[in-house]
Amino acid sequence: MFLELLLSMLLGVCAGIITGLLPGVHINLVSLLLLSVAPVLLQYVNVVSLCVFIVSMAVMHSFLDVVPSILLGAPDDEASAMLLPGHRMLLEGRGFRAIKLTVMGGLFCLLITIALLPLLLKLIAYIDAPLNNWMGIILLILVVFLLLRDAHRWKNILVFSLSGVLGFLALNMPILKDPLFPLLSGLFGVSALIASLQAKVRIPRQKKEEQQNTIKRRVMAKALLGGSFAGVLTAFFPGIGPAQGAALSTAFLKDLGDEGYLVLVGGISTVNFVMSLVTLFAIEKARNGAVLVIMQLVGQTSEDVLFVLLAVAVFVAGIGMVSSLWISRGFAAWIVRVDYAAMSAIVVCFVTFLVFVMTGWIGLLVLAVSTSLGLLINGWGVARSHAMGCLILPVLLYFLL
Repeated sequence: MFLELLLSMLLGVCAGIITGLLPGVHINLVSLLLLSVAPVLLQYVNVVSLCVFIVSMAVMHSFLDVVPSILLGAPDDEASAMLLPGHRMLLEGRGFRAIKLTVMGGLFCLLITIALLPLLLKLIAYIDAPLNNWMGIILLILVVFLLLRDAHRWKNILVFSLSGVLGFLALNMPILKDPLFPLLSGLFGVSALIASLQAKVRIPRQKKEEQQNTIKRRVMAKALLGGSFAGVLTAFFPGIGPAQGAALSTAFLKDLGDEGYLVLVGGISTVNFVMSLVTLFAIEKARNGAVLVIMQLVGQTSEDVLFVLLAVAVFVAGIGMVSSLWISRGFAAWIVRVDYAAMSAIVVCFVTFLVFVMTGWIGLLVLAVSTSLGLLINGWGVARSHAMGCLILPVLLYFLL
């Protein structure tokens, strides 16, 4: 049994590297494919082994997806929050530093959350029922707060509304498979790459780690606590992701800077998945696609299975941190030797090709519209996190109507 679980974990790690580094290949897609062949696989392996594979893949993905997000500007929905601070540091010659801070946040925030787990389990059981009764109102208050908290409030509202309408239409198209891929690729990835092409970005030589100042302990402590808290918070609210969790945290945690912000976002992304796993076993509710597959595989939840999956998550997080640093170190040295404009154009073409293969012509239309909206956001100087209205508005309508 141990060898079977170990092999499942190693295969999940390999799958997480692939999904993390390749834009458009998401853990939810792989998890659904695994679910479709599960009846055959379960004739040879234990159901816990399949869950270990999914958890290993998801945790590894949360560490590896920072590499293309920061160095290439091709984020998925979880990594989109780190795009602008990471790009700024890349253009300052600190791309590797940005990745290191992000994965440190992921590992340390995960350890903090695991240490607080006994308290969190009691909290989940206590607040679940009242939270469900007031979910729509609480989400609305959070959204209004995020939209009105800076001077661009009218532009924020317009961006949120436009992206929300686009998201509602895309998510309710029965002929469009995997609508999130073209939707989020256009809003966060392709539009950012096109904007960098227009600006004729040149990537400077990346500084070595010893040439850079260390982050202040006070900033690191605030970022880790904020990332842990926001990661737990986002696991309770559907539609609220790392970008919104980071925005809420920075509204109360001042003077984090780009470095503290990346630690914060890295922590939110990893803690969000692990807490989604915990809420599944505590209250039998799934908050994302991969966890939903685990719920369908396991059926009856148990504390023993949760303990195994959390132990796997912590172990893989350590592997993920080391792997992402090793891969990104070579990547950061290589990226300055290539034509960034040409590479950005290649990534745009690759994502567009994947959208066409996976979603057809209707997906290309969604990609074109979402990319146009993303370019408008870039021109207005509005925080891209407001474009997550594409997910939040449909969720709000579901709870309020």
